Amino acid sequence: MGEDGKVAPNGDKKPVRVWVDGCFDMVHFGHANLIRQAKLLGDYLIVGVHSDEEIAKQKGPPVYNQEERYKLVRAIKWVDEVVEDAPYSTTLETLDKYDCDFVCHGDDISVMANGQDAYQVVKDANRYREVKRTQGVSTTDIVGRMLLVTKTHHKREGEDLPDKKTMNDIQKDATGHSPWTGVSQFLATTQRIVQFSGGRVAKSTDKVIYVAGAFDCFHIGHLSFLEKASKHGDYVVVGLHTDAEVNRYCGSNYPIMNLHERVLSVLACRYVDEVVIGAPYNVSNDLLKHFNVSLVMHGNSKVYADENGDDPYGEAKRQGKFQLIESQSSMTTAVIVQRIIEHRKNYEERNRAKEKRELSVYESTRKNKGFPDAI
Repeated sequence: MGEDGKVAPNGDKKPVRVWVDGCFDMVHFGHANLIRQAKLLGDYLIVGVHSDEEIAKQKGPPVYNQEERYKLVRAIKWVDEVVEDAPYSTTLETLDKYDCDFVCHGDDISVMANGQDAYQVVKDANRYREVKRTQGVSTTDIVGRMLLVTKTHHKREGEDLPDKKTMNDIQKDATGHSPWTGVSQFLATTQRIVQFSGGRVAKSTDKVIYVAGAFDCFHIGHLSFLEKASKHGDYVVVGLHTDAEVNRYCGSNYPIMNLHERVLSVLACRYVDEVVIGAPYNVSNDLLKHFNVSLVMHGNSKVYADENGDDPYGEAKRQGKFQLIESQSSMTTAVIVQRIIEHRKNYEERNRAKEKRELSVYESTRKNKGFPDAI
């Protein structure tokens, strides 16, 4: 029960209903963490998702279309209800229509095309709650990674990096210097993983399904596959390959998102019970026994041989525990990258415009609080 619960006419405490809204473009773990934190503030969480038309009007074209975004948000495990085509600026009328006590947002600013705060009205009415924004990720940042074809986001200290000029260009061109969308390093912690984990342990009677892959830039194809896989058993374990392994079989600048980012994105899905971080590429007999796996499943994506040219699912096939399933989605991470590359100018302009609006509001806020100009 949320701490702001009201008393119903019969004397019982009225469930606290929380409203969250957004574009939720390229739905990532930062979005999921906002939703998770919002759910902790109440009992029932409603998520309003903006339409393609509304997003294009306010900030430029979205990468994922509205039907993809609606379905992806519904699959986040803390969401109770999704409202489609939600208004970009949250009004008191919207909160009242859905009987919500307040709206929750991160501690970054949401700026409309006219430069105004999209939440000012509800802030003035004291029906606004703020939670901490997830550092190290934003849709703008992810789009920037794809535009620049860079792997710096999963390089470790001591490894070869681009020269200084290239790094400066990445910082400037991908997302600029806004404190909310600027390039920053995502730091994985055990606490965050525990927060995202459902905590349910497989029972001895559960039919365990095991799937493995990159699950890079979690998208509608991944979701469709996991939803179908979950219907074949009681407990779904997802093995996530290391960045080096994904780069071996996908090549180019893949993965776009590093291992720890991918872990949280997959854990947020309501169809996933457990994640193996850095899972071995070959599904061995030891792995099958360890998780008491009943069935290993694979979707539409190509099955690449291991470094020795062997089938990674060979053992599962020998045991009669392997099954291909059709996710009925043609979406892949490569398709998303292609969408962005084909419309490069639109997305570069979108990133620049968003950066400019945010910096303007940020500097104005600092001056109003008496802080010196940022350097």
